[in-house]
Amino acid sequence: MAIQALLVILAVLLVLLFLGVPISISIVASSIVTAMSTLSWDQITFITMQKMNSGVESFSLLAVPLFILAGNIMNNGGIAKRLVNFAQLFVGKIPGSMAQANILGNMLFGALSGSSVAAASAMGGCISPIEEENGYDPAYSAAANIASAPTGLLIPPTSAFIVYSTVTGGVSISTLFMAGYIPGILMGLCCMVVAFIGAKKAGMKATGIDHSQSIVKTVWDAVPSLLLIVIVIGGIVSGIFTATEGAGVAVLYCLILSIVYKSIDFKGFLGILLNSAKTSGIILFLISASSAMSFVMAYSGIPAAISNGLMSLTENKYIIFLLMNIILLVIGMFMDITPAILIFTPIFLPIATSFGMTEIQFGVMLIFNMCLGNITPPVGSVLFVGCGIGHVSIEQVTSKLIPYFVALVLALLAVTYIPALSLGLPSLMGLI
Repeated sequence: MAIQALLVILAVLLVLLFLGVPISISIVASSIVTAMSTLSWDQITFITMQKMNSGVESFSLLAVPLFILAGNIMNNGGIAKRLVNFAQLFVGKIPGSMAQANILGNMLFGALSGSSVAAASAMGGCISPIEEENGYDPAYSAAANIASAPTGLLIPPTSAFIVYSTVTGGVSISTLFMAGYIPGILMGLCCMVVAFIGAKKAGMKATGIDHSQSIVKTVWDAVPSLLLIVIVIGGIVSGIFTATEGAGVAVLYCLILSIVYKSIDFKGFLGILLNSAKTSGIILFLISASSAMSFVMAYSGIPAAISNGLMSLTENKYIIFLLMNIILLVIGMFMDITPAILIFTPIFLPIATSFGMTEIQFGVMLIFNMCLGNITPPVGSVLFVGCGIGHVSIEQVTSKLIPYFVALVLALLAVTYIPALSLGLPSLMGLI
């Protein structure tokens, strides 16, 4: 029954997605069609609606729209330019320094906004004209921007970990936040190494540090923005407030910052609220739809069937983890991060924990996989945004992206097989 249910759910889902039906509607429809083989219509409608409602009845999920709002406020506050100047202080003397500043800026801005697309568009839009003036290859610049933009999905605060915590039934968000730091930084460092090698091969020179303003002023301009991370993460980890309350503090802080910078007027703020509401509605409905699918899959025995299928191939945990990564990498090419977390966590988490991987490490591994999915076709949103910002085609940037992808896959395998990369920092802080 499980195999039949799996085939039905995949067939209906793929057909609907191919026809252009929104993914949330496709998920609900495929769940209902699959459930019709074992449940009556009355049972299906009642249980489906119940699961969809309970899927979003979580206090922790209130943090998602609040972090989205905070990120949108930050995106309109001229923060990107300040962070670029700040990053240049550290990488200005390295070959390909503007690309290095882009990568470092994406790590900082992505962490502030919690969005890889926002980081790619804000940082790319800010730094691409400067790179063009300095004779940078547009494909090289775009590749560095695209590859490094998803780092903000690992470096907290990030809504991806909040969604994962909700799916698992309450894994500590503060522990997940701390677990994401080293893998996120590792991801950024891999991008910087690849960008450095590319710059050396191309004979690129260091741009140098911008002396149009003093170092003190550059740091002073960036500090208020960077303090957001310190305040929010510090408050959550120390127990001063919950993740949801921290998201509220982030919104308030961003509003105060935008007023001080005079970057947002009343009309602009209404636009930000509308955009945040739209994005939040999409994500929360996805969570609701995926809750229904998770129930149908569990009821049909799909997770157990997949687990038994993998176990029948081998009992070597290293090979099992490798197979899981391959599947998740392929899934990430076709599916956005939120539905992927919601659908595949119930399937793969029991397998991972049975081989000794903690829920924390699995969450980091899962989201790292989805980060790579953000930069790969056919659904890589960061890829398309980065190409648009850099005025290059996907064909032009693909060859430049391959070294980044190889390096990031190696980093992913390190995170998979070396638990200390995820668990070391939370352990030192007494969170595990």
